[in-house]
Amino acid sequence: MGFKVAVVGATGNVGREMLDILAERGFPADEVVALASRRSQGTEVSFGDRTLKVKTLDHYDFSDTDLCLMSAGGAVSKEWSPRIADEGCVVIDNSSAWRYDADVPLVVPEVNADAVSGFARRNIIANPNCSTAQLVVALKPLHDAAGIRRIVVSTYQSVSGAGKDAMDELFNQTRAVFVSDQIETHRFTKRIAFNVIPHIDVFMEDGSTKEEWKMMAETKKILDPKIKVSVTCVRVPVFIGHSEAVNIEFENPLTAAQARGILREAPGILVVDKREDGGYVTPVEVAGEDATYVSRIREDHTLENGLSLWVVSDNLRKGAALNAIQIAELLVNRKLIQPKRAAA
Repeated sequence: MGFKVAVVGATGNVGREMLDILAERGFPADEVVALASRRSQGTEVSFGDRTLKVKTLDHYDFSDTDLCLMSAGGAVSKEWSPRIADEGCVVIDNSSAWRYDADVPLVVPEVNADAVSGFARRNIIANPNCSTAQLVVALKPLHDAAGIRRIVVSTYQSVSGAGKDAMDELFNQTRAVFVSDQIETHRFTKRIAFNVIPHIDVFMEDGSTKEEWKMMAETKKILDPKIKVSVTCVRVPVFIGHSEAVNIEFENPLTAAQARGILREAPGILVVDKREDGGYVTPVEVAGEDATYVSRIREDHTLENGLSLWVVSDNLRKGAALNAIQIAELLVNRKLIQPKRAAA
């Protein structure tokens, strides 16, 4: 007997990716249900070689559902995740609503898989920010080897991280540039076509944006609260794929060659670092890929124990949908959940 899985936000970028990945990886589900808001009722979405009709979240009964993959935004998750969890359905939430709750595990399976066992306190597991997920996958094996003291990260985040409307805005603005139409800005604070915007999410009192704060807080929760983190988050005119320039200060010596070898053996990572023209990975090449790619591994001679890296990943997959499904697989493989219908 397999599991019954509901995907909330099934018509969005990440929700559609979740359905694709569930099918691709052969997740042991006897039934998958696509849920969204009332305005999306009846919309058809793909699930492998099948088509699912979207049902409304408002009228769905979760009492016989085992897992809920929640990708409908923080406000929806705040309202619905506890209600769903109270019906005995484990919620894996992709929003920021529960990431900083001490009773909710924040999990990246390659990094802190054991934390998943804490889900029973609230029946909710949080997925990290897309930029955090790929960052900690790259940092974890290096932290284990030499102890990270401080990191400085600059992100180059694709517009898909802001949703389908943001992708449409980049497309429309790019087309407007070429045909000399008026450029309209709706989703972003400034024009995104042929531009970069050092502003993601709202500003905080100290001058950081909330996106930058999220990466700092989540890296500490997932990896090590003692690590000092400085982040600058930038939106760039790329459709899919987040990139990060990462500078690391270690407690103990670690050469570039040693780091390269460690990363090549680490789960979820592919190293492409040839030190020649094109010998590195860019966002275009990682779209549709599951791995976190690391390039440009080199020693920083301005620090006693310093390294710099270039980290790239598909933000819709590892940064969101894939990570959520890997968490679900952890629950199943460790026998932390059982199908309700089998128990009945």
